[in-house]
Amino acid sequence: MVRISIRQGDITEVKADAIVNAANNNLWMGGGVAGAIKRRGGEAIEEEALKKGPIQVGTAVATGAGNLPAKYVVHAAVMGQDLKTDAEKIEQATMSSLKLADELKVGSIAFPALGTGVGGFPLQKAAKVMLQAVTGYLNRETSLQEVSFVLFSSDAYEAFAAEAAAYQGEHYLDLTD
Repeated sequence: MVRISIRQGDITEVKADAIVNAANNNLWMGGGVAGAIKRRGGEAIEEEALKKGPIQVGTAVATGAGNLPAKYVVHAAVMGQDLKTDAEKIEQATMSSLKLADELKVGSIAFPALGTGVGGFPLQKAAKVMLQAVTGYLNRETSLQEVSFVLFSSDAYEAFAAEAAAYQGEHYLDLTD
């Protein structure tokens, strides 16, 4: 059984095999989660990402993690240059990230709340879309042993924790703050 954890914290400090960056399709790393990853992990992450872009919204690519405790950064294009997103783009980016994690044969991946910062998508809706995508994906053969949602704000943590209650018992679920 794959463990799903939801916790409040800084995704750049997570010791997971891969962390997900809420990216734009050109893969430049400005503010929000992307900016935090670049500041802590180093410019090399963005330089490598830019060589792999642009990519289609809803898809994902991986780079090294620079100075981060993770092995990879998965850049999930949740929006285009208009910096707008919707439920379908968030679902596709989540699924693409999970598929890429399996291709990389990683055991753990950590997600932020995709599309809720610069993209302006409501937290509760993002939690529902992302948790549905993850739990649906985990019904297949996977290398993943843990999927974490690492949420910076208490509002994001509360939204994901509330939505996760619907999945209790379906997967091992750990709520920590």
